[in-house]
Amino acid sequence: MEHRAYSRRKFIRNTAVATAAAGFTLPSFGAPAFLTGKQKKVGIALVGLGYYSTDLLAPALQETTTAYLAGIVTGTPSKEEIWMEKYGIPRKNVYNYENFDSIADNPDIDIVYVVLPNSMHKEYTIRAANAGKHVICEKPMALNAAECWEMIDACKENGVQLSIGYRMQFEPYTQEVMRLGQDRVFGNVLQVTAGAAFRNSGQDHWKLKKAMGGGAMMDMGVYSLQAARYVTGEEPVEVNARSYVTRPQYFKEVEEVMLFDLVFPSGTIASLSTGFHANLNFLKVACEQGWFELEPFQAYRGIKGRSSKGEFQFPDINQQAAQMDEVAQCILEGKPMRVPGEEGLKDMIVVDQIYDCAAKEKC
Repeated sequence: MEHRAYSRRKFIRNTAVATAAAGFTLPSFGAPAFLTGKQKKVGIALVGLGYYSTDLLAPALQETTTAYLAGIVTGTPSKEEIWMEKYGIPRKNVYNYENFDSIADNPDIDIVYVVLPNSMHKEYTIRAANAGKHVICEKPMALNAAECWEMIDACKENGVQLSIGYRMQFEPYTQEVMRLGQDRVFGNVLQVTAGAAFRNSGQDHWKLKKAMGGGAMMDMGVYSLQAARYVTGEEPVEVNARSYVTRPQYFKEVEEVMLFDLVFPSGTIASLSTGFHANLNFLKVACEQGWFELEPFQAYRGIKGRSSKGEFQFPDINQQAAQMDEVAQCILEGKPMRVPGEEGLKDMIVVDQIYDCAAKEKC
């Protein structure tokens, strides 16, 4: 086993980090001109037709009530006819990466959902914003915090909304642990432990390529990080991190495993892990007067939870449908997003620090 690095680093409280950690004043959006008057369904175009779009987002859009699948953007011509026939998408709502910018002239499409490799998130979010379209961008938001700032600025300059694809924040079990932690229902949160990982045996996937934004931390790691942040409702002030590679024949450019610890202003300690090495899917929270947990905590369906007072009982929802419907409703009503671009930025500020720490013996 290769152990790449271990280090400990306190966050530098420069202006950018302090602003992100303290929270943002979100803009107030009026109802867009093309949505005023009689309420309409909000058209979403999926950019990138890989597994997540094909198996999850497109089917979820058949269950939504406020949003609908209006268009697609793909670099694979053979997929066009398949999607057009399956979902009744007109030819005029089908785009490729070369003619993407002409989407500005299409009133059927209100939201562009960027479902591309991480290295392409910034480009297509900015291009969509410049085309006057609202944006949902999959997580992680970008390659680093600097790119996140550019994306947020572009959306604000064009008067469009930006939301990040943190589906769990729309899910009732997750919302319950957010309430229990942030409202201190069991007293102060003492420790958060979370693991988000799966056994990845693929050898030629973009997630194994550094330039495309690969690596375990940039994939499953965001779930563990998000859990610690949304349970505490705080931003970390200290981080420890170390990375591992157990199969160097596959993981030549990126980490296979990342273990990271966070310290929050209230004193909460978070012990978090992620990787492509094993199947992990749990969140456990210890408090002064009790505990609560979810297992699994970031599965697409079947989230389960309990506390020291008993089992949680909430409906098992389609997370993606709930997410897209709420985003669409926010656009119709001109309301701020539950998960705005600033939320993705806050994660990436921490991710940048985690990688920095894991790469150095001393910080």
